[in-house]
Amino acid sequence: MDRIRPIFCGFFMFFLLFSPAKTEDQSVIQALVVFMDKLIPGTMQTAPSWGWNTSSDPCTSRWVGVTCESNNQNVKKIVLEKLNLSGTLDFESVCKANNLFVLSVSFNNITGRLQQDVSNCKRLTHLYLTGNRFSGSLPDSLTGLPSVKRIVISNNAFTGELPDFSRLTTLLSFLGQNNQFTGPVPSFNYRQLDGFSVANNNLSGPVPDDTGRFDASSFAGNPQLCGKELPVQCPVKRSDKKSNFRDFVIVLGYAALGCIVLVLIAVLVFKKMKKKNKDVKMLSHVKSQNGSESGRSSGSKNSRARSEFSTTSVESGGVSSSMVVLSSPVVNGLKFEDLLRAPAELIGRGKHGSLYKVRPDTGVPVVVKRIKDWKISRDEFKKRLQKIVEVKHPNVLPVVAYYSSKQEKLMVYEFQQNGSLFRLLHGSQTGQIFGWGSRLSLASSIAGALAYMHHELQSDSIPHGNLKSTNILFKDDMEPCVSEYGLMPADPQDLDLTDEQTPTTTFKSDVHAFGVILLELLTGKPVQDKGSDLARWVSSIVKEEWTIEVFDKALIIEGTSEERMVFLLQVALKCIDSSSPPVMAEVAAMISSLKEEEERSTTTSDP
Repeated sequence: MDRIRPIFCGFFMFFLLFSPAKTEDQSVIQALVVFMDKLIPGTMQTAPSWGWNTSSDPCTSRWVGVTCESNNQNVKKIVLEKLNLSGTLDFESVCKANNLFVLSVSFNNITGRLQQDVSNCKRLTHLYLTGNRFSGSLPDSLTGLPSVKRIVISNNAFTGELPDFSRLTTLLSFLGQNNQFTGPVPSFNYRQLDGFSVANNNLSGPVPDDTGRFDASSFAGNPQLCGKELPVQCPVKRSDKKSNFRDFVIVLGYAALGCIVLVLIAVLVFKKMKKKNKDVKMLSHVKSQNGSESGRSSGSKNSRARSEFSTTSVESGGVSSSMVVLSSPVVNGLKFEDLLRAPAELIGRGKHGSLYKVRPDTGVPVVVKRIKDWKISRDEFKKRLQKIVEVKHPNVLPVVAYYSSKQEKLMVYEFQQNGSLFRLLHGSQTGQIFGWGSRLSLASSIAGALAYMHHELQSDSIPHGNLKSTNILFKDDMEPCVSEYGLMPADPQDLDLTDEQTPTTTFKSDVHAFGVILLELLTGKPVQDKGSDLARWVSSIVKEEWTIEVFDKALIIEGTSEERMVFLLQVALKCIDSSSPPVMAEVAAMISSLKEEEERSTTTSDP
């Protein structure tokens, strides 16, 4: 007996070590077996290599048609094409596989209706049902798939009206030809589709106007359909006298309303122009003791437009000595009087000051940031600027000159003609592509720059203090740079931070603001109310597990990896978490690792 016990224990350990382990939950395996039982594959069930039984595992036992994730933990794809399956499709069971992305049962003899349970496949991106004998109408729940990209249901016997697919912002193609659908052509996000067909059905009515991307072949074989590209043109409705009179009254009403709107717009524009003219009104001349500067200014050809920079409290040494010019070829020899004489254009106004584009006599345009009523002495301001100037980073726009008086502070920067991140994301479309790779690269560059500045200026407690997408500019080579670093002390109340004003807290405000910028990059939506509105909207969508709805449609259409977008979204949510946000160095490291992964993926995918 004593000899048998070690042999038995050894056999038991061998069985544990070398028997195939179950990777999917047993409940999922049982549900998948039920799913297959309802498809009735006939004699194929008895084949040893078939799988699809509760005594084996779909991943490690390699069930026919099943593909798992790289770690062999979860079922990722089920492709059962041309297998002569003839039962019904049980979505209630197959959707128990929570990580199912692709389901294809094309070219079989499957019958029955599609169930409402199809919406339980939350991560499903590809649904292929073509070449079967499905019947009945499509369930409305089909339009509730949050991640679906491709729906192919052609060559079946579906009937009824097509549901409204306009809520599917991720959908890239819909092929429903060769069925028996009736009613009108439904709403889709046609402009983002790259494949579409409802040919050879029984649809009726006009073809939607926004289907210009698809020709008549996508709608052919529907005799009751009409449209510009089809043989049947839509009839023009005849109007009787009553309708003509009604239309006349409506047009007259719209005309009156239009006049009122134009008057209101004119009043608003007038007030705005009046205010703007007041803002950019030029100082007539700069008085000096001998009056020479006054004479030269009054005779200058630029006297029609002079910069609105106050000199009412010129400190010791005169006006010229108050202008500190740093070493830069852009402002070589620039004097404060040059700024006063030069034409100035107001290009921005914020809580802390105004921004002007100024073109001095040198002909090189510069940007002047004007800050009023900053309670900081001239010496403190000078020390602050000197510390910022000493810390150089290629992605931080340097100050090239500055001026300080009791009433105001002026900072001079080189003008960046490519504009800001805000304009690129939310301004008028110029046809310039701003895809996922460019957005991720920008986020990595800015995060690295901020981490560097925080580290170098930590002992001096100088954060950026006013970080936003309008302060991220593009150089001539479209390399991003942070502008206006350290011009104002951060105000924790602006960002709903409740800690006291400490060095850590002020740096936290930069992290919070950077998180908001990440949300802008991911959603494509502009920021209002210091970003709290965008943060609340994103949080509410993520809470409802509709994360895909957060992302910019341009990124979805581009085919950006959802996994990587979600990772960057998680970084953004960590940044705006006021309870325990990461430091900027941690944020930069996370984004850098994501960028490296993206670059490796791009390199390996290239032919």
